[in-house]
Amino acid sequence: MASFLLRRLWQMIPTLAGVMILIFVLFNLVGGDPAEQLAGLIADPVRVEEIRASLGVDRPWWAQLGLFAQQVVTFDFGRSWATNEEVRHIFLTRIGPTLTIMLPVLLLETVLGVLLALAVAYVRGSLTDRGIMILCTVAMSISFLVYIIVFQYLFGFQLGWLPVQGWSDDPLRNLLVYAPLPVLCAVAVSLGPQIRLYRSFFLEELDQDYVRTARAKGLSEHTVMLRHVLRNALIPILTNVAIHLPGVFVGSFLLEKFFSIPGLGREVITAVERSDFPVIKAVTVSLALLTMLINLLVDVLYRAADPRVTYK
Repeated sequence: MASFLLRRLWQMIPTLAGVMILIFVLFNLVGGDPAEQLAGLIADPVRVEEIRASLGVDRPWWAQLGLFAQQVVTFDFGRSWATNEEVRHIFLTRIGPTLTIMLPVLLLETVLGVLLALAVAYVRGSLTDRGIMILCTVAMSISFLVYIIVFQYLFGFQLGWLPVQGWSDDPLRNLLVYAPLPVLCAVAVSLGPQIRLYRSFFLEELDQDYVRTARAKGLSEHTVMLRHVLRNALIPILTNVAIHLPGVFVGSFLLEKFFSIPGLGREVITAVERSDFPVIKAVTVSLALLTMLINLLVDVLYRAADPRVTYK
């Protein structure tokens, strides 16, 4: 296990280096001159040069790349070009609201998706199974924005059950009052594809020989589904969660924008509108690193899900 972890951590270095080079090329060589964007269309050329010097974009490309690598290693991306706030401080103050929304979304969509898919697989081939699959297909065809608009109108304006916008300094109040509506939207969007996918995992396991053997021993269908089918389907489920998890954080961008949540997602959208490259670079690198760490964690969890898994 130790050698496996060390090897995987070592493999992250060239992967992260490739991500850094790609980000550097996109932002520095393709993205245009940030000084001109900050100075405006009618700015004095002297002022533009002063801004370029203050940002460090007047240096040779290899010097800029070295500075970017230093920023990634120390996680010190300087200050925001738009607000002059430290990027590190932006992360520390905005990550809380984002996690308040995304952690319940991840937990609920995974647990509900697995349980509902297991229940649908239990009644496979029935009218209920076909009806739920049709409903899931229809739900997958509806845009995320439609869910947000409909849920805000129904639960916020018509029924008045949940606030459409707002946030406070109390984490518990945020979780119980302001987070439920955006969490409900995100879970409703994700349940359709999750149920269809997990159902296919369970149906594939139901065709295996060990299931027929368990039934031949006299085990009930409930026991077969919960003790055998569910456990053997955990590996593809974990793989899907690992693939889906970075997308959950990206999906928070829309939620935070439409529900006025002062999280990292709304900050990224604002940074894109302002061409605030330090913030965008920091978020991009962080998502890449998060994806690699999640993949490593899931590889470790494979062993817990199936003791037959070995690390080589």
